[in-house]
Order: sequence, then structure tokens, then C-alpha cells
Amino acid sequence: MHDVATGTWHGLADRVLAGESIGRDEALSILRADDTQVLDILAAAYRIRHRYHGNTVQLYFLMNAKSGLCPEDCGYCSQSKISTAPVEKYTILNREKLMDAARVAAERKAKTYCLVISARGPNEREMKAVETIVPEIKAKYDLKICACLGLLTEEHAQRLKAAGVDRVNHNLNTSENHYKEICTTHTFADRKETLHHVRNAGMELCSGGIIGMGETDDDVVDMAMELRELKVESIPLNFLNAVDGTPLEGNDQLTPAYCLKALAMFRFVNPDRELRISGGREIHLRSLQPLGLYAANSMFVGDYLTTQGQPPQADYDMIRDLGFEVTINEETVSS
Repeated sequence: MHDVATGTWHGLADRVLAGESIGRDEALSILRADDTQVLDILAAAYRIRHRYHGNTVQLYFLMNAKSGLCPEDCGYCSQSKISTAPVEKYTILNREKLMDAARVAAERKAKTYCLVISARGPNEREMKAVETIVPEIKAKYDLKICACLGLLTEEHAQRLKAAGVDRVNHNLNTSENHYKEICTTHTFADRKETLHHVRNAGMELCSGGIIGMGETDDDVVDMAMELRELKVESIPLNFLNAVDGTPLEGNDQLTPAYCLKALAMFRFVNPDRELRISGGREIHLRSLQPLGLYAANSMFVGDYLTTQGQPPQADYDMIRDLGFEVTINEETVSS
């Protein structure tokens, strides 16, 4: 703790770059540092980011392929059975709409097309739709496919792998200790079981969480450590957009500085992983959004599931102004 106690965040980065895993106390010290230290923390986090990802940024495109109609009671979600938020409700989209979204993803310089449905888990019709569309998308566009279909069985995971899905997203969302406060219709253990099925099927793991749901600093660190233990390839970090009509409406405990410290902490704990600034960045990081990319190395371009993001050109401009470059399959493209 000596390096952190004396404010030398670069000393902590030196240890991470030398292959040392930081502990809980050090991770907590990042979250609890005075806001005036944010730039020093980010400068140290950037050294780790640069070691593994250079100045590259990977873009993701999110498609809400089935909206609403979810039987789960996740308190943060506008599509849950207990939400009264006025969101669109529709069953899984047809081939034409899913292919058109893939075209948009390619046009927006995204590396990965994220196919998402709202559900406890996929039914047979939804599985067959995904199995049919994924090979077609991959044949026409040079896109990676990430599927987010809810809780998966071992059979589901094997079928997705066979269809050509590269990666499955299933967020832990918060710590095991806090999980019962945000959902009662399934457990933290259920979510981890899905991740194990995905790993055993030979696909990459995309799993992160949401900051700002009434959790403690310890909960945030627990989630970061759990993701490190699971060795997930990609970590999307969301900042709660407290939608009216959800149990967490009006929950507004986040500051831009805290969000930046959380991103930095996740980089220190998971140094070589892909770290994505996800939902809520526009409303919580606000004018400090560009600073987030000194810790993170990927982001969604365009809208989220039921909320809007900023215009894609604003993202391209932000990346260019930082001196960073968009990458697709390890090749840079003009922004």
C-alpha cells in the first residue's frame, strides 16, 4: 500500500506492468482517492492500457433484436416484467431487419455486432433465428458476432458456437453480495453458470456490470475481481441510466470523477482485458467522456438497448481528437 498511500499511482502501475495482480485494498484506494487525483490515476492507467492496446479503440454496435416482454425482475432494466417504462415490445426481428442492422454496424466501423434479446433465456424459435442469421451476417460483412440471449444451457452454448458466434455477453452486473438487491428471479450463481457453459463451448466471454445501483465500493471491487478470476476477454462497464418506471428510477449517485476512477480501477485489476465504456457514459461522464478512453479501449457507437447514445460522428471526432485510432480486426481505419 505504500505506493498508493503516498499518491504515486505510477508505482502501482509499475507493479501491474511487472505482472503483479493488485489486491482489494489497492483497488479500493483507487475508488476512494480524492477527485483531484483523477488525472494522476488515469495517467497511470493509460500506461497499462497502452502496453496492451496501444492507442487503438474498438467499436461495438448493439442491436436490440427482441424488446420488452421479459419475465425477469432486474431492477435496472426498462424491459423487465416490473418496469412501467414506455419501451417498444416486439418478438425477435426478421432476417431483413437483422441484416440491415449488420450493414449499419459495418458502415459505422464497428468490429463487433452485438445481437441482444430480452428474455430469461432463448426459446427454440429464437435459437433457430440466431443460428440462421449469424452465418449469413459473417458471410456478407467482416463482423465479429457477440450474442446476448440471457441464461444459457450447455446445449445452447454448443449450438451458438457451431453457428459461428464468437463471443457471448452475459454480465455479472454487480457483486454476488449485492445481486439479491437488484434481482430475485435468478441468482448470481445462475449467471456464472452461463459463463461457464460459454467458456466450455469454446467461445470468448464478454461480461461486465453496472455502476450506480446503490452498491458499495466493496461491491464494485468484488465485481472487478470476480471478472479477473473468470478471465473474461471483454468487460463492458455501464453507468446506470435510471429510467423512469424502473425500481431504480431517480437513483443518481454517480459523478464523472467516480466513473473515471471506476474505469481506471477495472484497468488496474484487469490490465490486458478489453475494457468498454458502455451505457450511461453520455449522461454520467458528460464533458469528461474523452478521459474515459485513457483507461478503456473500446466503446459502443450509436444507441443502446432502449436509450439513445450520442451521434456516431461525435464518437469518431472524440477518438480522433485524442490521437487514437479505430481498429477493425487489428487494422486501423480512418475516423
